[in-house]
Amino acid sequence: MNLLGHIGAGVLARFGRAARTAGLVWAVAVQSLRPGTWTAPMRNVLARQILFTGLEATGFVVMIALIVGVLVVVQAQYWLTRLGQTALIGPILTAVVLRELGPLLTNFVVIARSGTAISTELANMKVHGEVRALDAMGIDPFIYLVIPRVLGVAASTFCLTVIFLGVTFIGGFLCMWVILLGDIDMGLFFGNIIGAVTVTDVFSLLAKSILPGMLTGAICCDEALGVGLAVTEVPIAATRGVMRSIGALFVMSLLISMMAYL
Repeated sequence: MNLLGHIGAGVLARFGRAARTAGLVWAVAVQSLRPGTWTAPMRNVLARQILFTGLEATGFVVMIALIVGVLVVVQAQYWLTRLGQTALIGPILTAVVLRELGPLLTNFVVIARSGTAISTELANMKVHGEVRALDAMGIDPFIYLVIPRVLGVAASTFCLTVIFLGVTFIGGFLCMWVILLGDIDMGLFFGNIIGAVTVTDVFSLLAKSILPGMLTGAICCDEALGVGLAVTEVPIAATRGVMRSIGALFVMSLLISMMAYL
């Protein structure tokens, strides 16, 4: 009975954290629709969050995208050449990269960079009393600290995902051009990719890039602002934020794929 009690308590605690995160995301979405939310300080924080999460991570995302494009094309070329179906490389890129790999890897980069930074920054602010000082000055910490970070991470993740896909397709074409010594039609290659994209793929891409981004921002803010007054809680909050964000990413990707393609 003690074992069952521990299991049940763990499951209930996880459901409670999931419900709190969902409520936080919903509150951010509702509050962001109010014109009074978009004050100058809030817009400034949002711009700085997009700069750090999106712009400064572009070079790393481009490098990963090039490597992924080459790897997928090399493997696809090896197997499809044996079957005489090299024209399927474009649709395979679409199925593997656009539907799953692109959003997944981009979110991993965002979680590793920005998730850790958000959790550490806000946790230090909470420990040193800066959050309490903002509240005492009449500044809502939720509007000033949470909303711009959640929206900034979501917008940056979407833009980085689009960049990742574009660079991957271009890298895949260049790899094919080298393998076939220039004997490849660019229009046919990209035409096969575009022809394989469906409306479901577009909505799935939007959901897999925006929703996990919002969850990452919300989870990291929730973990950071939940610390006490001990400095030793800061790295614990950062670790929990990253791990919960990775778990939410996989669960969300699974649910979206099941709803879109089953």
